[in-house]
Amino acid sequence: MNSVELLKALVGFDTTSRESNLQLIEFVRDYLEGFDVPCALIYNDERSKANLFATIGPVDQPGIVLSGHTDVVPVDGQPWTLPPFQLTERDGKLFGRGTADMKGYIACVLALVPALSQASLRIPVHIALSYDEEVGCLGVRSLLKVLEQRPVKPLLCIIGEPTELKPVLGHKGKLAMRCDVHGHPCHSAYAPLGVNAIEYAAELIGELGRLGQQLKAPEHHDARFDPPYSTVQTGLISGGKALNIVPADCRFDFEIRALPSQDPALVAQALQAYAEREVLPRMRAVSAQSDIRFSALSAYPGLVTDAQSQAAELIAAFCGSTDFGTVAFGTEGGLFDAVGIATVVCGPGSMDQGHKPDEFVSLDQLKACDDMLQRVLAFIRA
Repeated sequence: MNSVELLKALVGFDTTSRESNLQLIEFVRDYLEGFDVPCALIYNDERSKANLFATIGPVDQPGIVLSGHTDVVPVDGQPWTLPPFQLTERDGKLFGRGTADMKGYIACVLALVPALSQASLRIPVHIALSYDEEVGCLGVRSLLKVLEQRPVKPLLCIIGEPTELKPVLGHKGKLAMRCDVHGHPCHSAYAPLGVNAIEYAAELIGELGRLGQQLKAPEHHDARFDPPYSTVQTGLISGGKALNIVPADCRFDFEIRALPSQDPALVAQALQAYAEREVLPRMRAVSAQSDIRFSALSAYPGLVTDAQSQAAELIAAFCGSTDFGTVAFGTEGGLFDAVGIATVVCGPGSMDQGHKPDEFVSLDQLKACDDMLQRVLAFIRA
């Protein structure tokens, strides 16, 4: 099967993050075993999802990890004009959910397997497929625990997120948080007797905005990133029962996308300190049961790989470019890097098409990715 045929099969599996990815994983396992490539499946606690890890070549040598996530974002509410879980070829483009982000790359990796299995390799290739990347890089963590226990660490990891095959050495980290504000309800005609959770939540959101403004100061900038500073934003809020009831509860979710050199937890800690120092005492002066609670939703570290490193040298040779860059979106790369595996991001397609209706990857990009992986094969061949 070539990369287009494999992509057709992969797109046919609805692996939206809320769904199981096991049908896809089992398809890949069976495909690899057809070339005598053994696989390890690392399941979640419910055994409804799994990571896959496979090695081709000598296991006692540091190799190259070709890594991708199998889950995709939902199509709900998007105005698709083509069936999202059926590959459609039109005008040199392949349409379907996940074609760009990032089943196109996985298809190219799998298309390389016949050549890998027949070649004499001096160093191995590892195929790493994860679940639940789109909801906080959750699945890959258990896979990385397995990799940490291996006696030989990989030389390089190539995360195949869509970069139009440009070599990417960095991205920001992210911390997603939830804040629950509990006040005291009463009839709105007697509003001073209540503790308005929405209004106090609004104070906290305002403070969050001020903290975000501080991060924009020029001394915090890193020109390699766009925007060149860490950002803060509130994305969801809910609260209240009726207009004539002082609301007892309000919840809002916010995120910090931090430069790799900055710790996003410091922003969350600053907001929590402000809440305990400035807001909560006023709330409890009216009702002692008032409370403000913070909880983490998800987090992943940023990535910054040295442009003078061996990892950068290798990806430049594979993709044919030294025009190193960064991306605004996050990847699993920071997690691989955190366990000591040098990581870069380079894959077919563009995130301009990812997550959108009628998502696509061009045939030219898929062919160029096949060519890049052939150069990987040439490098590792004995």
